[in-house]
Amino acid sequence: MAEAPATLNPAQLAAVHHLDGPCLVLAGAGSGKTRVIVHKIARLLQAGLEPRQIAAITFTNKAAAEMRERAKQIVGGRAAKDLAISTFHSLGVRMLKTDGSRLGLKEQFSIFDSDDVLGVLREAGGCNDNAVARSWQWTISLWKNQGLDAEAAARAAADEDQRVAAVVMKRYEERLAAFQAVDFDDLISLPLKLLARDAEAREKWQGTFRHILVDEYQDTNAVQYELLKALVGEHTPFTAVGDDDQSIYGWRGATIENLKRLPQDFPRLKVIPLEQNYRSTGNILRAANNVIAQNPKIYEKKLWSEFGDGEPVRLLECDSEEHEAERAVARIQALRGADARIAWSDFAILYRANHQARIIEQKLRQAQVPYKVSGGQSWFDRAEIKDLCAWLRLLVNPDDDPAFLRAVTTPKRGIGHQTLASLGEFAGKWKVSLFEALFSPTLKTALKGKAIDSLHEFGRYVNALEERARHTRGGEEARKLMLEFLTDIGYERHLHDGEESEKIAASRWSNVVDFVGWIARRAGGDEDRPEQTVLEVAQTIAVIISLAERSEDQDVVTLSTLHASKGLEWPHVVLAGVNEGLLPFRAGDEEMTPERLEEERRLMYVGITRARRTLVVSTLRRRKKGRELVAAVPSRFITEMKLNESTGREDPRERLAKLRAALAAKASAPAPSAD
Repeated sequence: MAEAPATLNPAQLAAVHHLDGPCLVLAGAGSGKTRVIVHKIARLLQAGLEPRQIAAITFTNKAAAEMRERAKQIVGGRAAKDLAISTFHSLGVRMLKTDGSRLGLKEQFSIFDSDDVLGVLREAGGCNDNAVARSWQWTISLWKNQGLDAEAAARAAADEDQRVAAVVMKRYEERLAAFQAVDFDDLISLPLKLLARDAEAREKWQGTFRHILVDEYQDTNAVQYELLKALVGEHTPFTAVGDDDQSIYGWRGATIENLKRLPQDFPRLKVIPLEQNYRSTGNILRAANNVIAQNPKIYEKKLWSEFGDGEPVRLLECDSEEHEAERAVARIQALRGADARIAWSDFAILYRANHQARIIEQKLRQAQVPYKVSGGQSWFDRAEIKDLCAWLRLLVNPDDDPAFLRAVTTPKRGIGHQTLASLGEFAGKWKVSLFEALFSPTLKTALKGKAIDSLHEFGRYVNALEERARHTRGGEEARKLMLEFLTDIGYERHLHDGEESEKIAASRWSNVVDFVGWIARRAGGDEDRPEQTVLEVAQTIAVIISLAERSEDQDVVTLSTLHASKGLEWPHVVLAGVNEGLLPFRAGDEEMTPERLEEERRLMYVGITRARRTLVVSTLRRRKKGRELVAAVPSRFITEMKLNESTGREDPRERLAKLRAALAAKASAPAPSAD
């Protein structure tokens, strides 16, 4: 992100020095909000607070790591190490590990990822249709983010589908309790339940922190807001940093109402707008301000910068998606051809929907332009990594049935589906987990001796591995244990036996070795984090994996959805497909409510403010609908930008530069093969 200058501006100073009460910092795009947060941390330390008494909460592990690194530069490594900088979910894990027993949770509980949840929901609903189970998953998650349990959801159900989902939710919650497991929504709702119901725990946690800072406050949902209120109580000052103009996650439960509620719930709230932008030129900011001005305002704010007007915002009118992609690539090549200092990584092409990337990727490949698609498959989503995570989860919580089923069958060890089905029936009858069931003295009534022997052998190995993982601390010891474990279960041979291609098998094994190194680094600690046992790493692994955002410093053009681009910036941005039906997005004949339109407008605002030096807004005359080309209507947001018609369209000199770049590329291309 673009940095504010060495000295803080007056608004930033006001935010940093307001310590005695609740404070809302309205941090406009590119206004130096992270700088304000870390300087406020330094000011709180200067005022006498201990590092452990300061909590800074954000939404991703990447953002938390960057914040800690920035804090280290100002307050020093020792103080930064003890600061409670984390995501909401990591804070929830900390609270449940400490006091989850008050809610009936074991200290070693499991955290189910999305695939685990899907499996439990299929079983709870008696359904093998993933699409149906996904719809339940989505609905239940929204209910939890609104603070509803199964009974409240049943009362709130608006139609038959929701009534069915509420019934499934009740069964799902019962199974989570039986498995001693939580899902990601529970990492917020259960700590809130703890503070609401347990006065002793509430007093303890309210006394733990003496100032709480929340980054990206506009992205909080109803439960996260209630958790913040419960943590600060009546006396703890807090600083909420956010921007009502960048609230774009309503579809996943975030609510802009949290910004409206703050002054109602905290009458002493001090509101400080940060309006000076350290990222974009004047023309880009004017376009952004003009668009967002069409939305009703909670708080007044207007971005400005000292960078001068800069290049006009350009409007490209394209015949089709293919033409649009060609022109975007030509622009990138032209700017690179005109200035050798410009890197591929200085460019981003942003769009509303994932399907828009396909033709852009095709044209980039044809032009031999390197690129990456933001938000592709996570390394942690690979099957081999999920296999090993299942083993680690089972070590943490032997009642984790989904982890048990994956571990006991990967690699295969002569325990077949019929054996597991019988074990499952036995466990269900006696209401115990699969792992507990395999050691039951009465299991012989359900299974034959050979099957029981195989299960016992697996169970004894898991118990022995858990004992070693509990006492194995530090990076090198963790690496040694993990490599011995992989040898014991024959995982490398399992990968090679399961792949026809030796190259693919070797690649998958390389991922496993990388994963072992990752665990070793987590266990080894650093100056910000103490050494951990393998078991401690395993307990938080689901949160780490789900929220991890790994960035690669590659010199490539970025393709990204607008949602995924939030928080990022590039010198040169192309905003593609700015048409009615795409941006603002509308599926079929669905109604465009005022609230939906306002959020889509905020999404446009986010896209505009990603650009630092140049911005091109691309619109289509025709676009594909099924197999046909239909007339396309430019987005209403283009009119709202109020581009100067004489300068907003493409400069003829720029068009000439693009033509020269294209001709040069054609001339240097190799001759076609005779084949």
